[in-house]
Amino acid sequence: MVQIGRFTAKHDGPLVVFLIGMRVNNWLRWREWLPVARAMGPMLSYLYRHPESGFLGANGPLFSPGFREVVTVQYWRSTGDLERFARQDPALHPEAWRRFFRQPFKGGAVGIWHETYRVEAGAFESVYGNMPPYGLAKAGGAVPVRGRLESMRGRLGGALGNASRESAGPGP
Repeated sequence: MVQIGRFTAKHDGPLVVFLIGMRVNNWLRWREWLPVARAMGPMLSYLYRHPESGFLGANGPLFSPGFREVVTVQYWRSTGDLERFARQDPALHPEAWRRFFRQPFKGGAVGIWHETYRVEAGAFESVYGNMPPYGLAKAGGAVPVRGRLESMRGRLGGALGNASRESAGPGP
């Protein structure tokens, strides 16, 4: 449902942003890339059913033009939670990882990647206008943009103003 107006994500404390994706390098070798593409769905379903895992939410899959690349943006409570998930239930991530390195990786028909960003409390901000819950607001909830939340500086808790003064060098 679209939320009319301007909103920002409601999230206190640090968080982890985890980007994970795959790239089809050879469309004709679908027997190699299709199992990789199918592996993410069951993992995300599990994570949504188990919020105690530290998983906050996700957006995606997001496809590139031509559908060669796909990425999912995930939000986690901590790197420890993310690592625990990656090593836990053998039927989920560890088994998918082993299958990938047994078959598709060797042929090069599909590539995979991930990037992990640990973001300290107060070092992120967001704004959404006339949008359904999306991104961090989908993961943690949304609040209307009012008062100090009207500006990026306010949503960052003043950190941007401090950084600007520091980069300008000594003052008068």
